[in-house]
Amino acid sequence: MRLGRSFFSLYTLIILSFIVFSWLLDELWRSYLEQDIESYTGYKTMLQAIGDYMQKHPQEEWPEITATVAQKYQLPFKLMPYSQLKDVERADRKALNKGNTYVYYGDDDVVLHHLIENSQTLLVLGPAKMPTRPRAEALLRAFILAVLGLIILFWLAPISKDLDALRRSAEQLGEGDFDTNVPAAKSNMMASMVRAFNMMARRIQRLIEAHKELSSAVAHELRTPLARTKFALQMLESNSDAEKQKRYRDQITQDVAELEELINEMLLYASFDSEKPELVIQEHDLLNIITEQVENVRPFVNDITIQSSNQPLIVACDSHFISRAIANYVTNAKKYGDGKISVSASISEGMCTVSVDDNGKGVPDSFKPTIFDAFSRGDESRNKETGGFGLGLAIVSRVMEWHNGRAWVEDSPMGGASFKVSWPVSQSHNA
Repeated sequence: MRLGRSFFSLYTLIILSFIVFSWLLDELWRSYLEQDIESYTGYKTMLQAIGDYMQKHPQEEWPEITATVAQKYQLPFKLMPYSQLKDVERADRKALNKGNTYVYYGDDDVVLHHLIENSQTLLVLGPAKMPTRPRAEALLRAFILAVLGLIILFWLAPISKDLDALRRSAEQLGEGDFDTNVPAAKSNMMASMVRAFNMMARRIQRLIEAHKELSSAVAHELRTPLARTKFALQMLESNSDAEKQKRYRDQITQDVAELEELINEMLLYASFDSEKPELVIQEHDLLNIITEQVENVRPFVNDITIQSSNQPLIVACDSHFISRAIANYVTNAKKYGDGKISVSASISEGMCTVSVDDNGKGVPDSFKPTIFDAFSRGDESRNKETGGFGLGLAIVSRVMEWHNGRAWVEDSPMGGASFKVSWPVSQSHNA
């Protein structure tokens, strides 16, 4: 398992923190012991009591009394002349003279000196072993620290790998590799960040591809009507026949109208592709929306029908954009069908589905996966007789994305194409 420098830096910091914390605990324990020697053990009180007892007896009996006390309490008591006190510094001597008792701390033991009043004799207790932390507690602490270290190791390892993968993907994205994708996160903490990055990468990829498609398609779409217009103008200048001049002027007018339509479609799609608009989600009768769009094209179609139940089809949607999507489908069927269109709508399992069928030539299977892409057209010649600029179906697809739905195409029982949209009857948000 390969881990990055960030992992080792963080892991080292945490382990060092544990070590410092353990050291502070030891220092606190030692401080507690030094403060507790005089109060908790009772050694000092015992020395004072024995010293007072000795004062009531002749000095010749002190050795015997000391031996008796040492045997009774199983403690190392002894007498020592004050003049033999060499290990105690001058300041400590003054403290001994003032308080009659001095506690001397060694590394592992403690010695108490008590100066018997009105004498030059010391009653000494020690060296006695200093109380220490039980070995079991020390081992338990070491075990807990080791377990915590392992837990942190296994906790940080997947996070470190996710961060390294995220860094590499960000570097690849910065170098222009827009197909980059961060692998699935190994840590739950990083999962949301990885998903957000992948969504951003896909969004950037789609925008770059759309920009390339737009540049290529615009160059092609503009070149054709401009070339025709230029040719018509040249012929108009060199021809004096009134009928031919009128035909060339009509052609120029048609080309200008086509350019205007193209520009309007591109501006509309660009506005759709830039950001999601604020939708006005309300309940509408879908049949009314469909009927309105069907009636708009009825004068231009030999046979167009609506197939639906008699029950109202109440759905939550933005009526403006849904109307635009259905209108694009119906217009597409009018252009590529053979004079017969059927529009149907239904609600099943919480989903609303609208189908627009025609009796045209249909859509080749090889073209179905890309037909909803911007500027995607089955006729690569892009001549104006086929109609459209390959933006209508792309707009439908984008409207369905905003409604948490989808758009697709199938073969129609009528022999042509069946374009469908589907989205949830109830929408959870209005934007």
